[in-house]
Amino acid sequence: MDNDPFLFPSIRERRKRRGERERGAAKGRAAMAPLPVPASVAKQAEQLKQDGNSYFKKERLGAAIDAYTEAITLCPDVAIYWTNRALCYRKRNEWKKVEEDCRRALQLDSNSVKAHYMLGLALLEKHDYSGGIKELEKALELGRGANPASYMVEEIWQVLSRAKYMEWEDSSSKRASRLQNLREVCEKALIDYYFIDASEAEDSSKESDHSQSQQLEYLREVFNKAAQADTPSEVPDHLCCKITLDIFRDPVITPSGITYERAVLLDHLQKVGKFDPVTRELLEPHQLVPNLAIKEAVQAFLRDHGWAYKMS
Repeated sequence: MDNDPFLFPSIRERRKRRGERERGAAKGRAAMAPLPVPASVAKQAEQLKQDGNSYFKKERLGAAIDAYTEAITLCPDVAIYWTNRALCYRKRNEWKKVEEDCRRALQLDSNSVKAHYMLGLALLEKHDYSGGIKELEKALELGRGANPASYMVEEIWQVLSRAKYMEWEDSSSKRASRLQNLREVCEKALIDYYFIDASEAEDSSKESDHSQSQQLEYLREVFNKAAQADTPSEVPDHLCCKITLDIFRDPVITPSGITYERAVLLDHLQKVGKFDPVTRELLEPHQLVPNLAIKEAVQAFLRDHGWAYKMS
């Protein structure tokens, strides 16, 4: 009965159309999937990348860009070709092109340290502090995971510190201006209040003048205290590394209970000897444990005292 075309023509037709749609969709997905690159083409693209690297080392940026562009044309799904070209554009201060290439690289490899780093630089050039800082923080996180003591981690931290300081300086300046305006309004209102009060009284007294001076002094104390967070001072000792004396970035604790900056301690263990710099006890890199409590304390301090980034 299911095969009777007179009883069920619409059902059969719908099934046929559905089958055609499914086959069409499958073909569309297959068409959208990237075609495998022939080995000879991939080899040619890799040679172009090497050529670009050679040109870059010789400061021939135009030739390097051309080589990387040809490599991208042959193999557009290789993230490093995009980041290498972005590095050339960075050298030329062509920040819009840096941003475009880095965004494309991150679509291909979301864990590219260089792409996050250079995108952060490009966004900072646009004065997009929040966006730039976000990308730099991601680059720092990925870089520390790959190689905590590498030169690039240090470079990223220095740029991030400057960006954080600039962000704090900008917001601090705005806060100071608003605070000063509010202070002037409050002082004027207080003076006007005592003036009106004195004019309504039969005679003003020294006691009233003293009260006005006292209230003004209290008001100034309140505003001075409000401005303290933006006033540079000293970073607490427990938030600083015993070797560098700088505020911690990536603190680790040793079995002896002393906390150090990770990269600095790893450098000590490699170049000086495998022992604790303070206690002189034997120490291996695998014994280092992240000091999360100190790290959180540092982050909390920097959130409230952005000026400390300049001292890092």
